[in-house]
Amino acid sequence: MSLTVTPERPLRVAVIGSGPSGIFAAEALLKSDLNVDIDVYDRLPTPYGLVRYGVAPDHLTIKSVTRGFEKTLGDPRVRFLGNVSFGTDLTHEDAVTHYDAVLYTVGASSDRRLGIPGEDLTGSMSATEFVAWYNGHPDAAAREMVLSAGGVAVVGVGNVALDVSRILAKTTGELRSSDIAPHALDALEHSAVNDVWILGRRGPAQAAFTTKELREFGELHESEPVVDAAEIALTDAEEAAVTDNVKKKNIEVLRDFAGREREGKPRRVHLRFLVSPTEIIDDGTGHVGGLKVERNRLDENGNAVGTGEYEVLPVQMVLRSVGYRGVALPGVPFDERRGVIPNEEGRVEGRVGEYTAGWIKRGPSGVVGTNRKDATDTVAQLLADVNSGHLPGAAHPTREAVDALLAGRGVQVYSFADWQTLDAHELATGQAEGRPRRKIVHREMMLGHRKS
Repeated sequence: MSLTVTPERPLRVAVIGSGPSGIFAAEALLKSDLNVDIDVYDRLPTPYGLVRYGVAPDHLTIKSVTRGFEKTLGDPRVRFLGNVSFGTDLTHEDAVTHYDAVLYTVGASSDRRLGIPGEDLTGSMSATEFVAWYNGHPDAAAREMVLSAGGVAVVGVGNVALDVSRILAKTTGELRSSDIAPHALDALEHSAVNDVWILGRRGPAQAAFTTKELREFGELHESEPVVDAAEIALTDAEEAAVTDNVKKKNIEVLRDFAGREREGKPRRVHLRFLVSPTEIIDDGTGHVGGLKVERNRLDENGNAVGTGEYEVLPVQMVLRSVGYRGVALPGVPFDERRGVIPNEEGRVEGRVGEYTAGWIKRGPSGVVGTNRKDATDTVAQLLADVNSGHLPGAAHPTREAVDALLAGRGVQVYSFADWQTLDAHELATGQAEGRPRRKIVHREMMLGHRKS
């Protein structure tokens, strides 16, 4: 029997993941003509996903999107259920039993590897881990990050690579106006890092970063950009092939950096192109002691080809930033090769009433705003299925049934009101220190801040 939505019987939807895609999906459902009742889940007590734990702490304007998120999660037709792990606290079977539709928006929480010798040495890690550490993600906050390295290599030329490099190059005075986690600010204050190498295997015309983020390296207090003019030189044909305005501006900024007189600042950010890491060198104690790179050239198809010329960079830390990758959810189909949930326009393949949006749907591409259209497109398919009578309807579609299930399993659900209490505490303690926010980074401490 197909589902019929009425004023008395709302469309019950579970959104698994409270990052931008999940909240944009809830927003799109609220804007529909149907009576909806939405539960937004997250395994962490805190909502907003990568906006809280991925966006650079010194890029606070990007985080202003949370004002709209607050409106969505504060709608009485929406509940936030934090501190609930999908697969254990709430299983796939539970979800399809209690909801008419389930929408997976869990992003891409893993990272891609370089696949070179020495990648598992101490001091070699993903930029994802480093970002989680300085942004105060509960999974990474307890990690001891000793920044005793004088040189750090950041492999990749996307905005995440620029973010981690900028955080390493900034002074703690510059970072105090950000919402960087307190433990990270303390560690960075004692950092020995003087040189950061940002490494791209192809040329500047193929780099994925944006101009605003690149230009910031020329504005830092105690760090200066270093660019080799030969590595960013383009032939007339290559120059003519650059039609994207962002890439054109990037090349202009890089040429400006290359032409600058060195100021002798204590820190340097080296922007390198046409180089590929081939081996992370062991210093003899199991730690990173250098990074061997091969110089490249571009073939006629724009692919990087090794030249057989090598050099060793004097680094003691390597951060790889070569892409995110989705992680499978228990009971949900997964494409291991692509790292996504297999789907057709957001409908999970082979499943009725199950949908996906965001990076776990399409792969890690775009910015926060890109996910709005992506989520809206998926919700359009969901609504079409409701209106066509394609959804059968859940067996136990009530809030009370879900609450009883979670309570029976001893789950300490963290509500949106609880989050607002924690949020107010973080803002108040931060402002008392002259900072925008002082993050609580440990789960148990988060759970201790609840609405009374």
